[in-house]
Amino acid sequence: MIVVRITMDVLPEKQKEVVQTLQSMMSPMERQAGCLSYSLLCDLEDRNLLCVLEEWESRKELDHHLKSDIFGALMGTRSLLCYPHGIQIYTVEQVEGMNAVRSARTGK
Repeated sequence: MIVVRITMDVLPEKQKEVVQTLQSMMSPMERQAGCLSYSLLCDLEDRNLLCVLEEWESRKELDHHLKSDIFGALMGTRSLLCYPHGIQIYTVEQVEGMNAVRSARTGK
């Protein structure tokens, strides 16, 4: 699995416009081949700090997405930000769930 984290510090007067743009991408993004999830997060203390989290099945599908018009639209929000997008791509080798939490909490 590949996780993409995109952080944005939005110009205060453009916050609503950026949020609406990112929300309009949700349905088309989730329909892209290999997209496991797409989430838009907003900082509780500063609503101008946004984060997009994407999960992809493989690098091939992510690379296809990075060349897409949808991703181009996301990158097009640059003029509405205080700073360029912060983009991190993480390759996840292993995913654990509640069993790992139970094991850590009980020592079993």
